[in-house]
Amino acid sequence: MFIEQGINTGNKFWKYILGSIFVIGASFLGQMPMLVLMLFETALKGKKYPTTDAELLHFFEPNLNLFLLLIPFVFALGGIYFAVRFLHRQKFISIITSREKMDWKRVFFSFGIWSVFTIISTLLMCYVSPDDFKFNFQLVPFSILVVIASLLVPIQTSVEELVFRGYLMQGFANLFKNKWFPLLMTSCVFGLMHFSNPEVAKMGNIIMIYYIGTGLLLGIMTLMDEGMELALGFHAANNLIGALLVTSDWSAFQTYSIFKDVSEPVAGLDIILPVIVVYPLLLTIFGMKYKWSGWRDKLTGAVV
Repeated sequence: MFIEQGINTGNKFWKYILGSIFVIGASFLGQMPMLVLMLFETALKGKKYPTTDAELLHFFEPNLNLFLLLIPFVFALGGIYFAVRFLHRQKFISIITSREKMDWKRVFFSFGIWSVFTIISTLLMCYVSPDDFKFNFQLVPFSILVVIASLLVPIQTSVEELVFRGYLMQGFANLFKNKWFPLLMTSCVFGLMHFSNPEVAKMGNIIMIYYIGTGLLLGIMTLMDEGMELALGFHAANNLIGALLVTSDWSAFQTYSIFKDVSEPVAGLDIILPVIVVYPLLLTIFGMKYKWSGWRDKLTGAVV
């Protein structure tokens, strides 16, 4: 079973703490290019040093800014690989799936189904509330965005999945010897990781329901399917298609997307609806396709 692949007497929980510190350190190292460029811009060009998240998000040209924001995840990926292979002495595939190799059909199916949903729902919102969206398409900047986002956004989302649904979920299972605590804990930590996002400041803490709910969805996918392939596809589609389709002045990703949301954001049904309606429907689709069974044991049972 996937969650039990990290269970062995040598995998003490302090190793997961040390490994997490190493991954965070690698991520900080990846922030050096942004810091160097910021110092260059402020010292030699006289630009004001950004002191808020909003100022930071608008400090560089959007494509350069996106590139610099995503580079730390490349370093973090190296950090995760080092921790798994040399600190825990596990095969890297063991924190991804219980299958002998990655099931790319699962990844692409999940990516496809969520991409279609995201595109249709976005176009529907543009049709229903045309005044809330502005056509933002610029061929050359958008083409550059497609290259940057297609290369780096899947790395960003994969790193988050490897950390939360892979590394930490197995780590908490090692410590607590059950499945429900790792599922809930990693979902909450995943949600809280987004607490500093500008969307939270703009829309209020209620949006944390969406972030934690999304973490719970991804965790359930991983435990029920005995691997994170479906979670990898969903997460990549969610962030990549979102970055290409819609941006706003208050979102975490400032991009040359096709549309720009110019409305004043209000947290409402669009926050709650995915968690209580769309996500259960998605789990039902996956469950039927992949013939999931034993939900209670796989989500709350003991780890031996």
